[in-house]
Amino acid sequence: MEWLDKDLVRTLRNIYSRMISFAFVFLNLLLSGKTLASPSASGNTVNVGYATYLGNQSFPNTVAYLGIPYAEPPLGDLRFRAPLPLNTTRVSQETNGQIVNATFYPDFCVQGTTGAGDAGGAGSEDCLKVNIYAPAGAKQGDNLPVLFYIHGGGYVYGNPRNWPFDDWINQSPNVVIVSVYYRLDSFGFLATPEFHDPSIGDFNAGFKDQIQALKWVNQYISAFGGDPDKVTINGQSAGGSSVELHMVAHEGEQLFSGAIAQSVYRSPLPTPEERQPLFEFYSSYAGCASGTVAEQMTCLRNASISALARAQDAAVQGHFNASLYNIFTPVLDGDLLTGHPTKLFEDGLFTHVPLIVGSTSNETLSGGTNISLALKEYFPALTQTDIDEFVAEYPLSLFDSPSQQFQVATGEPDVICGREAMGGPSALRSNTWTYRYNQPNPTSGSDVVAHAAENWMMFQGTNTGFNGTTTFTPQTPIELAFASELIAYWLSFVRAGDPNTYKLAMSPTWEPYTPSSKVRIVLQQNPQNITTLSGSYMEEQPAPETARCQFAISKVAREQN
Repeated sequence: MEWLDKDLVRTLRNIYSRMISFAFVFLNLLLSGKTLASPSASGNTVNVGYATYLGNQSFPNTVAYLGIPYAEPPLGDLRFRAPLPLNTTRVSQETNGQIVNATFYPDFCVQGTTGAGDAGGAGSEDCLKVNIYAPAGAKQGDNLPVLFYIHGGGYVYGNPRNWPFDDWINQSPNVVIVSVYYRLDSFGFLATPEFHDPSIGDFNAGFKDQIQALKWVNQYISAFGGDPDKVTINGQSAGGSSVELHMVAHEGEQLFSGAIAQSVYRSPLPTPEERQPLFEFYSSYAGCASGTVAEQMTCLRNASISALARAQDAAVQGHFNASLYNIFTPVLDGDLLTGHPTKLFEDGLFTHVPLIVGSTSNETLSGGTNISLALKEYFPALTQTDIDEFVAEYPLSLFDSPSQQFQVATGEPDVICGREAMGGPSALRSNTWTYRYNQPNPTSGSDVVAHAAENWMMFQGTNTGFNGTTTFTPQTPIELAFASELIAYWLSFVRAGDPNTYKLAMSPTWEPYTPSSKVRIVLQQNPQNITTLSGSYMEEQPAPETARCQFAISKVAREQN
């Protein structure tokens, strides 16, 4: 019997080895991106008219279609230009009736440095794709509401793979979710005044990527069961800033019917002229300093990704001192973006749709300890008088410590006041809800509820790293219960334009923010770790915070946000 047992073990090992070998062959097929013959494909396919895509069934009720192109690859002469609509004839000819494998995540867009001493440069320029998460069996005519998600990362870095939505569909298989890849850093936001001549280049190419993706969704999402007339745009940080920009941009057509803006990155929106010193530094560092701007652009379009990645990183690593506008973000191009969003919201010149807007309790995007220096670095156009007035608004006597004073004095104009800057004007015209997210990221080792804390909770314990990487941390039962509560509020808003309609039974009613009732929900897990009880509650927006934010909003001309 002993020898029989050993033979059995050897046999089982051989079978296991063959299975592993087959798995690696199949994995290589998936990673190759090659098309699959249609007769052998599973039922998780969607025909969009010019191609058929095979999705990955991540849950019994959830299919993820990953890396679906929405525009032409921005390569060669298309580098630094607005995206071209997808050439569906080309795609149809290339696929030749075969099913396209969309079961693995695509290459993400070229990354910039996070500013933590790392070098960017990972990724690909051929990245204008979307990930689509849909209920299993969703089909044309289902008319499911759509969530269109725009990732954060300061317009400099970010990889949609790090914020997956499979769990969201699994919890609520009655929506379709689209997550967009868009060009980042210099590849998406290079600017110089000469771009007013479109033969030389295009302003805000990365933001125009988002618009093109929304147009693709408008045309094709019905094939995945989605309703193109019921699209909610949602983003966090630079994604929240993008939501704000979409609400004020001259896009020619209304591509969304609701908006969720999380922790809006209230960065300056400078002019192309204010960006010119950065362009000159960048082109020089990349080896393209000579000639006219048109000739420099030809050189930059022929440069390697590595040369451009080093140049864009160098600007924020201390090599560029000619101007404090040292990162590549959207600019006032005078056509698509014609004014500072805060002022346009004040004047009512924005798309009036139902809105959720909020921030975390303790966030700031500034570093250091000197409030004056931090404000000047974040808002280069502020005068010394402006800064003195800011400091006077935040006397140390109002705070428990100098660190808290710094956090509030910088965090409110940096991020937090986006709640008032957008929510106040929106509440005059549309149903509006605001929030304060109050649950720390448990892996931070701190009680501070910092920027992006809600991402950890809403996306499977994600902590993003360098060059498109992330680490997922298992979540406890109370964390999973709280994540479900957040997802329910968000998707109720997507489905009904109201976060309460399909909220969890244990969750409190999220009262709207109005001019006469400045209330917000505090989102947090149950403090006694009871999974069947919510820890969230309503509160009045503190009057001192409202007054300070009104002061910050009054500085829009020089904050440029």
